Amino acid sequence: MQETDHLESIPSRNDPYAALRHPEFRHYIITRFAIVFALNMQSTLVGWKIYELTRDPLSLGLIGLAELIPALSLALPAGHYVDGHEKRNMLLRCEYIYAACGLSYVVFTSGFALHHLSLALITGIIYLTTFAGGVVRAFNGPTSFSLMSLVVPRELYPNATTWSSSAWQSGAVLGPLTGGLLYAWTGTTFSFGTVVLFHLLAMISLAFIRPKPVFYKKQGEKVWASLTEGIRFVFRTREVLGALSLDMFAVLFGGAVALLPVYADKILHVGAEGLGALRAAPAVGSCVTLLLLAFIPLNRKAGLKLLGAVFGFGLSILVFGLSRSFLLSLGALFLSGVCDGVSVVIRNTILQLKTPDEMRGRVSAVHSMFVGSSNEFGSFESGVTARWMGTVPAVVFGGCMTLVVVLAMYFVSPSLRKLQLK
Repeated sequence: MQETDHLESIPSRNDPYAALRHPEFRHYIITRFAIVFALNMQSTLVGWKIYELTRDPLSLGLIGLAELIPALSLALPAGHYVDGHEKRNMLLRCEYIYAACGLSYVVFTSGFALHHLSLALITGIIYLTTFAGGVVRAFNGPTSFSLMSLVVPRELYPNATTWSSSAWQSGAVLGPLTGGLLYAWTGTTFSFGTVVLFHLLAMISLAFIRPKPVFYKKQGEKVWASLTEGIRFVFRTREVLGALSLDMFAVLFGGAVALLPVYADKILHVGAEGLGALRAAPAVGSCVTLLLLAFIPLNRKAGLKLLGAVFGFGLSILVFGLSRSFLLSLGALFLSGVCDGVSVVIRNTILQLKTPDEMRGRVSAVHSMFVGSSNEFGSFESGVTARWMGTVPAVVFGGCMTLVVVLAMYFVSPSLRKLQLK
């Protein structure tokens, strides 16, 4: 039985604020926003700084690869570990290390470091710090996913997922925008210092959430069996497998965000301020959509809506790749975010509803392998293809491949087409 079962059940029908009526869920939302804001702001700053130092699009792909390697290789062990340990305190420990990484960026991208240290050493430290952040991310994702289900009753999962996704997207909107503006106005040190402050906000908010029970008992179970149970669950559950596969390939081939510094500098000529706006545009679209979805559920024909959303995402990336207008590029990225918002809610609701409590960490770890890590691998793929065929052809190729994947999934996965959320 979940700890939240003793809470007063608030009917979610006709109440878009049902999950927010639980105090611990409100603190969870603040924590989630602060973490996502800090990490997205940091990602924008790191991408711009590494490109400013190297002037090489491949360096942007290598940043993605530096985070991908630990996040992917540690995903299964992290999911196993998360299921067997208390979630609130584990998320707090993740924040300690994230804050330390932020301080590393403050120190080693400062004017003093740039003046006294070699370019090779500074870029190496940036890659190493990014690698450390990837290690933390392997644990942060499953922990956050598991904690959400412990602060609201089960019947509020769909509503809670929408608000949680809205907090994520709000952080993804304001983080890059703030990062670009602060970088242009104040420089590197203050910008990365702001990242650290938001990690401190997350720690403070977490203090208002009580420690939670651990449902998974590891005694007597072989470690390898536990590590792979999440994978077996995903492959047994066709709706989960279809949704994750669709989103994985869409993110992999639609990774235009990794090349935004190149677009801002050489194609659209809008500088760091424009980069912040470009990075924020998809998240603005997602945030607007997610707020609307709190009032407009997606239960009926969810599978077809998911396929349509990812198809629209591919079209938006294609338009962005061909655009030479800053406003048209913003509009295309905004629409990609609208489509992504629909996809996020459907996918995360499927995971919350179909995953047993004792397996949430391991299933979330598999989810990060499918979707989360494909962000970084997509960044690497975009960097490599940009070096090979040019920036614009690389983005256009990614958009076209996303459309091909959606069409293929429509025909090979009838269970996904027929998916309904109940």
